[in-house]
Amino acid sequence: MFSVTGTKAKHGALFAGTLAVTVGFFVTIATADEHYPTEHKGLEVEQLGVVPADSMTRQVGLDGRILLARRITIMPGGQIAKHSHESVPGIVFMESGTWIEGTDSGETAHSAGDTFIEDADTTHWFFNRGDAPASALVFDIKPSG
Repeated sequence: MFSVTGTKAKHGALFAGTLAVTVGFFVTIATADEHYPTEHKGLEVEQLGVVPADSMTRQVGLDGRILLARRITIMPGGQIAKHSHESVPGIVFMESGTWIEGTDSGETAHSAGDTFIEDADTTHWFFNRGDAPASALVFDIKPSG
C-alpha cells in the first residue's frame, strides 16, 4: 500500500534529480567551448625578417600585405590564444620542443622537425605542456598595418 505523502516524496525526489541532471547538462554545454585560451601567455616573439608592402605589391601584386618571418617561443605552461587564419596564411616549422595545437575537433602535437600550414580554414590555439621552451619558425602574409 502506498501513501500519498510517500508518492509525492518519490516524485519530488525524481523531479529534483531530473532537474539537477538537466541543469548540469546545460552548464556542460555552455562551458564545453570554453576550453581554449583567450589570451597569450609565456611567449617570446623575435622578428627574423620582413618583405615590405611595396615589394609585395611589385613582386606578387599583394597590395597592403607583408611577408613576415618570426621565431615564436612558448615557455613551459605558456599558450597562444585562439585565433583564425581566415586572411593570414602561414607556414610553421617546429624548431624545438612540442606545441600542442587545439582545434574544435581535438588536439595535435607538433614536435621539432614538423611543418604545418595555416590556411583559410584554420582556427586554432596552442599550449606548451612540456618542461622546456618550444620554438617554431613562423612565416605568414599579414596586413601591413
